[in-house]
Parts: sequence; C-alpha cells; structure tokens
Amino acid sequence: MTFRQAWLRGPGPTTLPQALLLAAKGFCMGVADIIPGVSGGTIAFITGIYADLLAAIRSVNARCLASLVRLRPLDALGEVHLRFLAPLLLGLGAALVGMAGLMHHLLTTHPVQIWALFLGLIAASVLVVGREVGRWDARTLGALALGAVAAWIITGLIPVSTPEAPWFLFLCGVVAICAMILPGISGSFLLLILGKYEYVTAALRNPLEPGNLLVLLVFGCGCAVGIAGFSRLLSWLLARWHAPVVALLTGFMAGAARKVWPWKEPLETVVVRGDVHVLREALVLPRGLDAATFWALGLMAAGFAAVLLLDAAAARARGK
Repeated sequence: MTFRQAWLRGPGPTTLPQALLLAAKGFCMGVADIIPGVSGGTIAFITGIYADLLAAIRSVNARCLASLVRLRPLDALGEVHLRFLAPLLLGLGAALVGMAGLMHHLLTTHPVQIWALFLGLIAASVLVVGREVGRWDARTLGALALGAVAAWIITGLIPVSTPEAPWFLFLCGVVAICAMILPGISGSFLLLILGKYEYVTAALRNPLEPGNLLVLLVFGCGCAVGIAGFSRLLSWLLARWHAPVVALLTGFMAGAARKVWPWKEPLETVVVRGDVHVLREALVLPRGLDAATFWALGLMAAGFAAVLLLDAAAARARGK
C-alpha cells in the first residue's frame, strides 16, 4: 500500500478548505483542553465532529496494531482515519504548543472576562446539544439531572496529594483522556484534583530530560489505553441509548458551569511550586456594573452567539 492509498482510504476532508476548517476545530479543542474546567469534548460536540472523532479513535484497532508489529506502517495508516486525524491533530497540537502561555497569561490577567466567555460557550452548548436528545421524558430528564449533579460535585472536589509512582501516573492518563472526550468534564481539571496537573505540565515543559521523558511515556500509555477503551464504550452506549446518553452529556456541560462561573471568592488556597491554587471558593454575583463587568457580560454574550451561529451554519451545511 502506498501513502496516497492510505491517505484516501478512510473518511475525512476532501478539499483544502475543509481540512483547514477541521484543523481550526482541532485548534479550539486544544485551547479548551489547556484550561482546567473546559473540555475539548465540548468543543467537538459544538462543532459537529463528536461522532467522527469517536469513529476515528476506534479506527486505531487490532489490525492497525498488528500491522505495526509486522513493521508495515503504511498498512497501519490505511486502517486509521488518517485524513480526519491528521488535520485535527495538527490543529490540536498547535494549540497545545502555541497557546498554553497565552491562555495562562489571559486567565491570570483577565480571569473574569475569559471565564465569562467560556460560560457563554457552555450555556449555548447546553441548548445545542440538548436539542439532539429529541423527545424529553422521565428517563432523559433523569439522565440530565444525574449528569448535572455529577459534574457539579466533580468540579467542586478539592485537589489531593497523591503518589508519583508509575502505576498512579498510568491511572491518571486513563482518567484524564477519558474526561477530555466527555463534553463538560475537563481532563486538565481532573488532573488538578488528582494532584498531578503541575507534575505533568512541568514534564511537558522539559520533555527531553530523562525523568520527564519517563513521566510522559507512562502517562501517554495510560492515555492510549484509556482512549482506546472508552471511545468504544461511549460509541456503544450512544448506539444503544442515544437519547439518555446525550441527555447525560448535556447534564455534564450544565453542571460544569460551576467551574467556569466568572465571579468567585477564594475561601482556601495552597501554593504548589510557586503557583497559587484555590482549594475552595464561593460563587458570587458581580459587585457592580463597572467596565470589567460589562466586558465580561459582552464576552459571555459573544460566546453564546458564536455557538448558535456555528450550529446554524452546520445545520445549513447538512441541508437541514
């Protein structure tokens, strides 16, 4: 098999504009995954590529791994959805490498305005994804409530001190990557709760150091195992119980609003490697209608409108 045959074999964009659009969606997913509290899975759901993303992850199957073992890399590439994954991962990687510093700066200097923007994005996403449920009944409403309560509790958990043993790093990789493909649940935030956000991101800043390389290798293996298994489970659940599962995911997004609410008052903090982390905080209303508050409300409205416009454009593209 040639590389061209492998490239054309699976689904994916067929023109350069389509590939650039998919890369842009991947970039947005990468920006979301950087921030503890926002999920890349939410962006995938908003932009209409969630089902394609799960299918692409499932395409890394036993036949693909067998081809790699037999040292036949082109046959392995022919099994995966290469045309979909290549631009998506290119955009996602560009965000992780190029935007981490900027997002950290913005969240440090303008936290209220940035969290307000994300709250607007998530609020509109709840409406957009909720429409996919179809008919609301006792079962779907129960799933919605369960997801909302679970996300509300998870985003309120306090970070803990945990071991740095390889088995625990592997487990953190499994948990974080599963959360990253779930709308509403942030893998970065779960890493923070598990006490390994600073540990893993510090390794990412100097990946070639021997100790850091081992950390990233173990964590990456956990991510690979987690995403391979969980994507198949989630696809199976969506195929069998689509409405309740989508309602549950909608609840996850609604409950996650606790983490991105812009106006908070810290109740307890801790300093980890020179950075201050909030252990407990109270949600409050803005103290007054000053310029900063107006900016926050404007960005919240802009984020809300952007998702609705994106959904409308996607609906027109599908011919609805």
